[in-house]
Amino acid sequence: MAGLVWGMLFGAIGMGYCLYARQQRAPIPLFCGVGLIFFPYFVSGTVLTLLIGAALMAIPWVWK
Repeated sequence: MAGLVWGMLFGAIGMGYCLYARQQRAPIPLFCGVGLIFFPYFVSGTVLTLLIGAALMAIPWVWK
């Protein structure tokens, strides 16, 4: 159940990143947003989901 909730949360954040990237024409948030949307389908562990999601959310802030 936790994996489903975290997957939905990261998918919603990924959608926000994609909308922001489209508006700003920025490729890095776009790739991270797409990654946030699709990676929960391929990862089964909750801890691994949290780590990958946090890393994908941090990349656009670190890489400027």
